[in-house]
Amino acid sequence: MGESSESPLVLVHRPPTLAYMDDHLSRNFRLLNAHLSPDPLPLFLSRHAASVTAFVNIGRLKIDAELLSHLPSLQLLVCTSVGTDHVDLAECKRRGIAVTNAGDAFSDDVADCAVGLLISVLRRIPAGDRYVRSGNWSKPGQFQLGIKVSSQNHKEENFLMNLVLFYESVLLLQVSGKRVGIIGLGSIGSRIAKRLEPFGCIISYNSRTQKQSIPYRYYSDVLSLAADNDVLVLCCSLTDQTRHVVNREVMESLGKEGVIINVGRGGLIDEEEMVKCLVEGVIGGAGLDVFEKEPQVPEELFGMDNVVLSPHAAVATPGALESVAEVAIANLKAFFKNQPLVSPVRLG
Repeated sequence: MGESSESPLVLVHRPPTLAYMDDHLSRNFRLLNAHLSPDPLPLFLSRHAASVTAFVNIGRLKIDAELLSHLPSLQLLVCTSVGTDHVDLAECKRRGIAVTNAGDAFSDDVADCAVGLLISVLRRIPAGDRYVRSGNWSKPGQFQLGIKVSSQNHKEENFLMNLVLFYESVLLLQVSGKRVGIIGLGSIGSRIAKRLEPFGCIISYNSRTQKQSIPYRYYSDVLSLAADNDVLVLCCSLTDQTRHVVNREVMESLGKEGVIINVGRGGLIDEEEMVKCLVEGVIGGAGLDVFEKEPQVPEELFGMDNVVLSPHAAVATPGALESVAEVAIANLKAFFKNQPLVSPVRLG
């Protein structure tokens, strides 16, 4: 774009609660805030955004051909997520619109969350927390799952017996030495692998292509990856090819003590079949930060002590939000100065 003494105009759309980029954007650009208008979005765009060349989409607004038809001058779409499954990339390519994402801004925090979910599931930390808070640890003759201790006269004996029964019932498992298969060894997946190495975990992976100079074993298909591992960690992009990449067959291959961790997208797993597999004991547990129909979560999961749930919060740290704001601003500045974009998305 050419130089101008006036700050460039940028179209912005965000949910009401995601205001973390407001100050960053307003300090650098003139803003056309679509989310502040009472008009339906298509009407607002048609009336006010026909000449806009850059659009910042904060959140998960669906960007399809119909919406893009109201933005005839658009040249850059800045997304603040890593995944772009809410964007019609083929239509963007057809229209000559460049797309950027959050790059590595969330990678460390998502990797931390994935490892936290894995430890929580294997060591049943939330179940233990609920057990202590319920007061059952110190109550003679009482225990979760309805198991009773017969003696009521020896507090120490009851205390120890309750503890042993708790350990036996929740099947505490070690993290150390686990065989972990990672689906998607990109920026996030590689960080998860590095965090698990000190636990002595044996890492393998599946990706679109085999990574050169990577010491981990590569599997060309997810079914084989599941068969040879104790844990599957999902952190790949959601595409037509990866939707329901973990289906019932994969879960059966993973086995009754297997654990699934998903910090990618809910659609990577056949959620309905996953619930059935958990209920039937086909797999041993799951740690889930994402779901197919957010914010709806299958109610069957709520009572399972072998399942740990998180409200798509892996990226929700102040540091991560600051980083993604910096990446978005850097992409916008590069665009308006005719420089290479910082985190371009491959459009196929």
